[in-house]
Amino acid sequence: MGAVMTVAPQPTWPVPPEGGWTADDLDRLPNLPPHTELIDGSLVFVSPQALFHLYAIRLLEFGLYAAKPPHLAVLREMTVTLGRRDRPEPDLMVVSRDGAQRPQQTTQRPEDVLLAVEVVSPDSEARDREVKPRKYAIAGFRHFWRVENEDGELAVHVYELDGATGLYAPMGIHRKRLALDLPFPVDIDLTDPERWL
Repeated sequence: MGAVMTVAPQPTWPVPPEGGWTADDLDRLPNLPPHTELIDGSLVFVSPQALFHLYAIRLLEFGLYAAKPPHLAVLREMTVTLGRRDRPEPDLMVVSRDGAQRPQQTTQRPEDVLLAVEVVSPDSEARDREVKPRKYAIAGFRHFWRVENEDGELAVHVYELDGATGLYAPMGIHRKRLALDLPFPVDIDLTDPERWL
């Protein structure tokens, strides 16, 4: 008797409609991988993240949460709808608490976002360094942080929106310690050994 061969089911990929996907489609499409984003009407699937990415997010999330004023909230793993064809998912966002009150909401409004944070990964370098900051500036996010991995250490590139140009102005690169007055006073030890636990 011959052995019975079983074939693993092949994934079925969603076929985009003419003109591309819309922000509302992310809530309706079945079986999307976690952290799927919409950029320029195209679905972007995120690769598995390295431990550095997780640790950087955790350290900054806890630091922001401890420092934020009561009228703000710190969110992770949530998209922000920038327009009909753009719904990215920043690694972290600081938003107005009023904009984060509906338990069933799946996305944030851009006018509620004060700060977006992106931790650069090898598969997202162009998106995190070029595409997303440009889109966040157009959407009016007043503050943007880009976190780079410098030989296992965090380097936080801080930007503030220039109201005259509509572009982000670099405000400094922080290594070892992130001490800022804006968007609110924050002081985070970027070398904290506890971040690795």
